[in-house]
Amino acid sequence: MRVTAMKFAMTLLCAQTGAAIAKEPTAYQLPGLREQAEIIVDKWGIPHIYAKSQDDAFFVQGFNAARDRLWQIDFWRKRGLGELAKTFGPSYTEHDRAARLFLYRGDMYREWLAYGSDAKRIAEAFASGVNAYIRETQKHPELLPAEFKQLGYQPALWTAEDIVRIRAHGLTRNATSEIARSRVACNGDVGVDELRSGLQPPWRAAIPEGLDPCTIDPKVMGAYALATAEIKFSKESVAQAQLPDIDEMLASTERMEQGTGSNNWAISASRTKSGRPILANDPHRAYSSPSLRYIAHVSAPGMDVIGAGEPFLPGVSIGHNGRIAFGLTIFRADQEDVYFYETNPQNRNEYRYRDRWEPMTVVKESVAVKGAPDRVVELKFTRHGPVVHEDPATGRAYALRVAWLDQGMAPYFGSVDFMRAQNWDQFTAAMNRWGAPSENQVYADTAGNVGWVPGGLIPIRPNWDGLMPVPGDGRYEWAGYRHNDELPREFNPSRGWVATANNNTLPKAYPADKKIGFEWADPARITRITEVLNHPGKTSVSDSMKLQTDVYSVHARQLTELLRPLKSDDGAVVNALRMLNGWDLNVTKESSAAVLYEVWFSRHLKTAILDRLAPQDKKALLGEGDSRVILGLLLQPDERLGVDPKSERDRILLDSLKAAMADSSKLLGSNPDSWQWGKLHHALFSHPLENLLDKNVQASVGPVPKSGDEFSVNSSVYRRSDFRLMTGPSFRMVLDVGGWDKSRVINTPGQSGDPASPHYRDMVSDWEAGRYVPLLYTRKAVEKQARVRILLQPSQ
Repeated sequence: MRVTAMKFAMTLLCAQTGAAIAKEPTAYQLPGLREQAEIIVDKWGIPHIYAKSQDDAFFVQGFNAARDRLWQIDFWRKRGLGELAKTFGPSYTEHDRAARLFLYRGDMYREWLAYGSDAKRIAEAFASGVNAYIRETQKHPELLPAEFKQLGYQPALWTAEDIVRIRAHGLTRNATSEIARSRVACNGDVGVDELRSGLQPPWRAAIPEGLDPCTIDPKVMGAYALATAEIKFSKESVAQAQLPDIDEMLASTERMEQGTGSNNWAISASRTKSGRPILANDPHRAYSSPSLRYIAHVSAPGMDVIGAGEPFLPGVSIGHNGRIAFGLTIFRADQEDVYFYETNPQNRNEYRYRDRWEPMTVVKESVAVKGAPDRVVELKFTRHGPVVHEDPATGRAYALRVAWLDQGMAPYFGSVDFMRAQNWDQFTAAMNRWGAPSENQVYADTAGNVGWVPGGLIPIRPNWDGLMPVPGDGRYEWAGYRHNDELPREFNPSRGWVATANNNTLPKAYPADKKIGFEWADPARITRITEVLNHPGKTSVSDSMKLQTDVYSVHARQLTELLRPLKSDDGAVVNALRMLNGWDLNVTKESSAAVLYEVWFSRHLKTAILDRLAPQDKKALLGEGDSRVILGLLLQPDERLGVDPKSERDRILLDSLKAAMADSSKLLGSNPDSWQWGKLHHALFSHPLENLLDKNVQASVGPVPKSGDEFSVNSSVYRRSDFRLMTGPSFRMVLDVGGWDKSRVINTPGQSGDPASPHYRDMVSDWEAGRYVPLLYTRKAVEKQARVRILLQPSQ
C-alpha cells in the first residue's frame, strides 16, 4: 500500500519513540529494496528483521540502524573519515588529519575478497539501507534526532567503502605502551617497567640496537591519540580553534588500553541442568550514551542470526544463528610497532632506509571547515605506515606499522563470515581469516560441542620482541604474519567448559620466543571464573548471569589473608583491620568495607610500593602500577623491600591502611558505618555532545551507583580521582544453546540512540541490578512481544 507523507513520518516517529503503535502494519516504499520485508520491534526495543533474501536483510538492517541510531552512526562515519571540522569547526581539524592517517588506502578489490566472496554485496546493501533512511529524513525533517536539529546539520550519505576503510575505531595495542616503556627504560632502567606493565610469560624486555630510549619524544603518539581517544566537545571548542590537550588524551588512551577487558565462556551440555550448552559473553568497553553495542535479529533464507554488534556494521559479532553460538574477548596479541627514522637534512620528506634516502609518500587532502576556508592537510607515509610525529629539532620522524591497516582488517567486519558458519570446522576456518582486533572466540553448538579459538593477524618479529620502538632503517622488519593454525585452541575439553578473560591463554609450554604478545590482563577475573565453573554440580543460564555480575574480589581475599595476623596499637588501624577481616569480600555498592578496601588498594597500597621501589624520576611514568606484579611482591616479599622483607611488607600494609582510613573519612565522613561503595563508585553514560545540547535534551544517563571493581568478573574500571567508571560490561548475553528463547541479554543504557525514545535509557536499572531481558528468537515468541511493526516495500 502507499502512504501519505504525514502518515509515513508519524509511523516512523512512533517506531522511534514508542508513543503509539499502529494496529496494522504500515507499508513504506524504498528504492533499493527488492521484496517486501518487515521489522518487528519487541517490548525491549530489540528489532527483528525478516526479509526474503540476504541482500534485502542487510539493506533493512542498515535502514533500521539509521532509524534507531542515526546520530551515532553518522558521528562514527564523520570521525572515522576525518570530517568533523566540517560540522564542528576548526578545533577539530587536527582530529580529521589524524583520522585520515589511519584510513585503509590499499587495493579495494583485494580488500573485499579478504572478507569473503559476498562481503562487498553485504556492505553495499547495508550502506544503501542507511541511505534510504537518510533520504526519508530529507523528505521529513521531523524524523531527525535532536542532535542534528539543535546543531543545524544533516547526516551524510554512505558508501560501502566507508564501512571498511575506517580502522581507528577498533581496540588497538600496544604502541602507546612501547613509548611508555622506552621512557621508563631511559638510563637503563628496563626492569623498573615491570612495575608499570608486567610481562607474561616471563620475559625481560631488551633495548633494541640503535635505540636510545632517552631520545623518544613523549608526544610521539599524539596523532594516534587524536584518532582513537574519546573526543570531548564544548561550546568553547566548537566556537573557536581550541587545540586539543594531547597530554590528557595520551594519558586517557593508555589507561583505557590497560583497563579494557571482557569475559566469555562456553559450558558443555554434560555440565548443565538443561542438557544443552550455555555460552556467555560480556565485552567491556568505554561507557557512553548511546551504547556501543546494538542488538538485532536478522532473518532471511539461509541466515537467521541474532545478537549484538556495532550499529554501524552489518551482521552481528556476538550471538547465534540457530545452530552455533559465539562470543568474543580481546586476545592481547601485539599487532603494532613504532618506528623512528633519521630524515634527510636537505629534504625532511626523505628518511634513511638501508644505505639510501627513501622518499616518504606525501598526500595532500582538503579538509572542509565550518565557518572557515577549507584547510589543506599533509599526510605522510613511510614503507612501514603513517608518519605520526616529526621532531624538527632532532630531524627525527616516527611512523606506526599496524596489522590493522592491512587488507581484510576492518575491525569486526569479518564477523559477516563466521556468523553464518554451521559447525566448528566452518567456524574455525572463518577465524583463520580473522584479522583485527585479535580475539578469543568461544563457541557452542546445538550438537553439544564447545570450543575456544583465538584469531588475529600477528606479525613475525625475527630479531626483536616488539616492546619498544625500533629504527626504521631496515634492521627491524616483519617477516610476514603467523598462521592462525599456530595458535592454541580447544574443542570439547574434558573439564567441560572453556573461558577467557583477556588473560594469558597461551599454554605454559607454548614457545615464548614466538612473541605473540606479553601484555595480558590481570588474572583475577579468570581465576574467579575458573573457581565457579569448576564447582561440582550442574549449572544453568541463571548461574551464568550470576557469574557475569559477580563482584567477589580475589585480590581482596589474598590481601586480607596477609592482614589477619597483623596487630596495631593505632585505633584507626585496629578499626580498619576489623572491617576488612569481617568482610565477605564482595565489592557491593552497599558495602562499607569495600570503600576502605578500594581506597586502600587503588590509592595507597599500590602507591606505597611504587614509592618504595621506583626511582624518584620514574614514579610519574609508572601510572597506577601493575596490580599483578605489586600483589605478587606483597605475597612473596623479597630483598627489594629491605633487609627484612616480610617485616617491611607488614609495615607498608599497616601504614597504607591507616592512610586509607583517613582518606575514606575525608571522602564519606568519619563514621564508617555510613560508608557505601556506591556513594563513590558510579557510572555515567556521557553523550559526546552533552555540553552542546539544550538542557531539555537529556542525552547523558546517570550517575548510577555501581558495585564491583576493575578485577571482579563484573569489571568496573574507575578513575582514582573521582571513582567514575571508565570501562565495563555495558552489554551482557547468556545463551541457552538450542533453547534459544530462554536466552537472556542486557544492553545499557538502552537500545535506541534517540534521547526522546523510551528505549534510550530503559535498561539502566536492570543492568545496574544484574537483571536481564529475554533474547527472543523464534517467530512465535517474537510475535507475542511485538510492540512496533514496520512493513517495508520496494519502490514501484
